[in-house]
Amino acid sequence: MEGNIGELGQFMGAGLAAIGSGLAAIGVGNVAANYLGGALRNPSAAASQTATLFIGLAFAEALGIFAFLVALLLLFAV
Repeated sequence: MEGNIGELGQFMGAGLAAIGSGLAAIGVGNVAANYLGGALRNPSAAASQTATLFIGLAFAEALGIFAFLVALLLLFAV
């Protein structure tokens, strides 16, 4: 048994935090798919919902960026 248990914890924590980046990609796809589904059902209302689409995409992507930041902090700052 060589190594340090602290380093193991860092790598495991960073790996678990990196899962959030992949889940954010799923969230962005879900937001875009729901917008597209709604736009195809009612094309006249699609133009008024574009701002809502971009806000949803920004929130979903921000969670991925925060997860990536946590992973980097666990790897290099702790």
